Amino acid sequence: MAGVRRARQETLRETRREIDDFLRIGAVQVAELDLGDGTGAAAEEAQAAVLRPGPGSPPVTSGAVFVLVRRAGLPVGTLLGQVPEGADPTRVLAGLARELPRGAPPEPWPEPPPASVVVATRERADQLARALDSLLAQDHPDFEVVVVDNAPVTGETRELVERKYGERVRYVCEPVPGLAVAHNRGLAVVRGEVVAFTDDDVVADPRWLTELTAPFAADPRLGCTTGLILPARLRTPAQVLLESHGGFAKGFVPRTYDPEHPPADEPLFPFTAGRFGSGANMAFRTAVLRTVGGFDPATGAGTRARGGDDLYGFVRVLAQGRRLRYTPRALVWHHHRETWRDLETQAYGYGAGLTAYLTAILVSRPALLPALLARVPGGLAHARRLTAVRATGEGAEAVGAPGGHDSRKHPWPRRLARLQRRGMLYGPVGYLRARRALRAAGGEAR
Repeated sequence: MAGVRRARQETLRETRREIDDFLRIGAVQVAELDLGDGTGAAAEEAQAAVLRPGPGSPPVTSGAVFVLVRRAGLPVGTLLGQVPEGADPTRVLAGLARELPRGAPPEPWPEPPPASVVVATRERADQLARALDSLLAQDHPDFEVVVVDNAPVTGETRELVERKYGERVRYVCEPVPGLAVAHNRGLAVVRGEVVAFTDDDVVADPRWLTELTAPFAADPRLGCTTGLILPARLRTPAQVLLESHGGFAKGFVPRTYDPEHPPADEPLFPFTAGRFGSGANMAFRTAVLRTVGGFDPATGAGTRARGGDDLYGFVRVLAQGRRLRYTPRALVWHHHRETWRDLETQAYGYGAGLTAYLTAILVSRPALLPALLARVPGGLAHARRLTAVRATGEGAEAVGAPGGHDSRKHPWPRRLARLQRRGMLYGPVGYLRARRALRAAGGEAR
């Protein structure tokens, strides 16, 4: 018992040290910089560069700045710049941005198909209004927006939609709590050939929907697309820490995942669905998602499973032989969680959602079990390597955070890693409890 007590005390001391280090993380400004078409000389590019603050941010001043770099309006990379006192932020940041690789020329897309956007929400009318304003400003030629009010306690969401947006936004109420349930409700009523999903805490780039849905017109086998998610604000230590470890971003290189040609660098494919993207920025061919039954209603935020609904959808579509494409030109700005407590909740929820979705997949498709078991040894070795890098920073360039994405300047607290592992142990139990709760509420479990 004395040994156990000492171990607990040491863990508490370690956590206090981690929180002290965490609280010393400084705020970072967020901005976007467009270098134009990149055809001129360096001096001409510097003059033509346009610097804008990120969504909801004040004008850029001296200090640390997280910058999204664009060329001719298209995202090409991020960087972390330090603007000296009294210097011109545009000139300083443009000089750094020119060192980024130019990347391949953008692919020309056909006109995007008719689309629907589903936003599930619950008692966050202020955030929802910000998201809806950005969605209604999309340059897509033919789309609708559907708000699903999930298990509302008040009438604020309905009142907001009817008062401010009228016929421009469709309102639907889903009384059963759970993100997947809400998404399935939206899926049932949409009219578009493609259905896109995003969250109520994002600001969508004006070309987001066009870039996310146009690939469906070019590839008949495409079942799903995901896009780039960047931080709208980096004002708190929690936001900076999360983004310095990659946040929700998956980089700036487009990639297509094809179940007929599994990627060699994904040893658990298709079960490592978190590599494909996130639920705040995803779209599906509507008929395909309906064919696989939508999302498992016992997964997702608002259920005892805590998450995993988006991952479930990705794997079900891939299991149908459909391709999934990640396209970084489809950009949303996400408002990350703000406190240490938020990160604890998020870490536990991610762990739980991961194993909950795997449980959901095996419950709905038991035939996938042999494929999963065959991939476990390689997947565990891969996960151990990633965990070691995240904990120690070995193998990562500590060039600054969060500009490089996954640069790991700030160590990932062991407290959060432990919570994620606990969540993983809980996930299958949480999923089964969520199924029981769903039946008790009159819903339908998979």
